[in-house]
Amino acid sequence: MAKSRSTARVWRYANPGYYLKRPQHFVMLLMLSVCVSFVVWDRQTLVREHKDIVSKLNAEVTLLQGLVEEIKSGQTTKGNGNSVDKTGVKLSESDVSGDPVDFHRREKVRDAMIHAWSSYEKYAWGYDELQPQTKNGVNSFGGLGATLIDALDTLYIMGLEEQFQKAREWVATSLDFNKNYEASVFETTIRVVGGLLSAYDLSGDSIFLEKARDIADRLLPAWDTSSGIPLNIINLAHGNPHNPRWTGGNSILADSGTEQLEFIALSQRTGDPKYKLKVENVILELNKTFPDDGLLPIYINPHKGTKSHSTITFGAMGDSFYEYLLKVWIQGNRTAAVKHYRDMWETSMNGLQGLVKRTSSNSFTYVCEKNGNSLVDKMDELACFAPGMLALGSTGYKPAEAKKILALAEELTWTCYNFYQITPTKLAGENYFFNSEQGMSVGTSWNILRPETVESLFYLWRFTGNATYKEWGWNIFQAFEKNSRIESGYVGLKDVNTGVKDNMMQSFFLAETLKYLYLLFSPSSVIPLDQWVFNTEAHPLKIVSRDDEKHSENRPQARKEGRFHEG
Repeated sequence: MAKSRSTARVWRYANPGYYLKRPQHFVMLLMLSVCVSFVVWDRQTLVREHKDIVSKLNAEVTLLQGLVEEIKSGQTTKGNGNSVDKTGVKLSESDVSGDPVDFHRREKVRDAMIHAWSSYEKYAWGYDELQPQTKNGVNSFGGLGATLIDALDTLYIMGLEEQFQKAREWVATSLDFNKNYEASVFETTIRVVGGLLSAYDLSGDSIFLEKARDIADRLLPAWDTSSGIPLNIINLAHGNPHNPRWTGGNSILADSGTEQLEFIALSQRTGDPKYKLKVENVILELNKTFPDDGLLPIYINPHKGTKSHSTITFGAMGDSFYEYLLKVWIQGNRTAAVKHYRDMWETSMNGLQGLVKRTSSNSFTYVCEKNGNSLVDKMDELACFAPGMLALGSTGYKPAEAKKILALAEELTWTCYNFYQITPTKLAGENYFFNSEQGMSVGTSWNILRPETVESLFYLWRFTGNATYKEWGWNIFQAFEKNSRIESGYVGLKDVNTGVKDNMMQSFFLAETLKYLYLLFSPSSVIPLDQWVFNTEAHPLKIVSRDDEKHSENRPQARKEGRFHEG
């Protein structure tokens, strides 16, 4: 009986009439119901979100595991490459399975190269450069197929064999240098001679060496001056070298001192010393009156070999002269035959440190330009090659000085990375001005897909092992993808602040920017820096000891046992 009364008391709470007589109880029940509903709903939501996250993570793990397996088997679905490095070093087990993130990023860069190349192939085949917006080709360099030749070694390194072979056939059957065109000796050397020699060193195909020799022979008369300092313009069909009018008859420093790597390599590969003799005489001439700070103005008198009163800069018209002082020393395997190059370079680096200033606000380190005795607080994006050069050259110093030089390289790389980060598009302008208190600001605001910052990121990664440089490079790549990629290729920006696009896919985007980004996410065994040296257009040339030249007149063995690409 007691149990029945207890049951009745319980069931009365289920009777609606009970709550009509006791409204306060009804409110309490309602509040309790709402609270319970919230708890249940929130828990279900959390469980659902947790399941979504777990599902995504599982998918990513599955993807990465698949990529690792593809690397190991050499059977990725993208392209027709393989998992062997044709620079002569097979990828080790740790290389192919060590970092799936690097592999993913490398594939993204390779996809960008495929997109750029396919667009060039479709709309501008055989022309120097592609204008993506109007979908047509333009001959910026006299119709020498500049983009095609500039891209040869990039295609090869990335394992794009079908594209490489098609380009090779064009070189063999359609490349003709007998053109009535006033060519830049500098641009033709670094892009065409350098691109052909690199393709030769990588592939061993003699057609590239034959073509490199043909164009170099057409350029040689430029060095026939009383001082040996070359004139910077020459007609490819008729010769008749001269300098542009706007230089006042002077030769440009970078244009006159950035042919050594290519012409020395050509002499080494062909056994003909005439190329090497021409370009090395330039350095010997400049060394006669080399200043104590190692800094030369951008204009040189080609008849007297004397310096003019003009700007000193590590940016436009000065930059690669200093780069080649270091790299010829490396190209010659650091032997006594090339020691004077290293000596000149170290003198110049002492001078560079005299141009270095730092802002007090954002701790940006930068390299000034110099006019007379005055420093100008301006730095070109072009000068962002300098951190990479310093890192590359740091290995030739004693430990204490090497540490100092590498630290400067890291400081300058931070500044160059911020050239990108401070703009709305995250792409760098052409140059920047500095103020001690306010930091830096964009000067000329276009971006033409330049490579110098990612070049330095590549070298800093190789020499420090600091993965931060990979992250910075990935950020820059993503900014190119967001702002510069269109359906028919890649374009620069007229203004990095507004993102307005231009209509040119520069050949160096394929030769340099994408190559350095690809190598940034590749193992160090790919184009190892103790076997290869990059020219200023990012074309890798084999290192050949100068002391052993008499035994090395033929080309160095192209190691055909593997071009690097997993996909």
